[in-house]
Amino acid sequence: METPIHEETYREHTIKIIHDPDPENPRDYDNLGTMVCWHHRYNLGDKHHHDDPRELLTELCDLDSDTALSMNDLFTRAEKRAVILPLYLYDHSGITMNTTGFHCPWDSGQVGYIYVTLADIRKEYSVTRVSQKLRCKIADHLRQEVQTYDHYLTRNCYGFVVEKDDDEIASCWGFLGDYDGYCLAEAKASVH
Repeated sequence: METPIHEETYREHTIKIIHDPDPENPRDYDNLGTMVCWHHRYNLGDKHHHDDPRELLTELCDLDSDTALSMNDLFTRAEKRAVILPLYLYDHSGITMNTTGFHCPWDSGQVGYIYVTLADIRKEYSVTRVSQKLRCKIADHLRQEVQTYDHYLTRNCYGFVVEKDDDEIASCWGFLGDYDGYCLAEAKASVH
């Protein structure tokens, strides 16, 4: 077992928080958004069939592939048919991803998009019209999916082991994010 990054005694039990050595990719879970990325060294996001960003945006806009619109115009049209956010990657001694970009022009740039179509939103939320308020809620949800994926990329993944008298009585793995939140709370709950 790896060296714990946090250890404490709780109700006569020893709780150890440990980096998860083999976390599951959160993109393998059931996600609302589709994360489409293009990178020459990494396989990021979800599997897809698009050769490049133009092909994705053209498909989202339901246009012919030979349509001569700029990428900005395609993105603007795509926003009318989907909630779509750009994905940026910073690659320097590890990788990290967000939807807002990074301040380093040499080691960062846009690598793709995360989106959900309005048709899928109507189906998922059982609505006939996607309001601006719902679009904002969906955009926040997509940002959260990217943050969860970023925890996976940055190996911000943990598990816990609970011991009593040197015997393991509980363990659980696959916590993404700061260990002192949900992971530690679940470890303490397992003592009860």
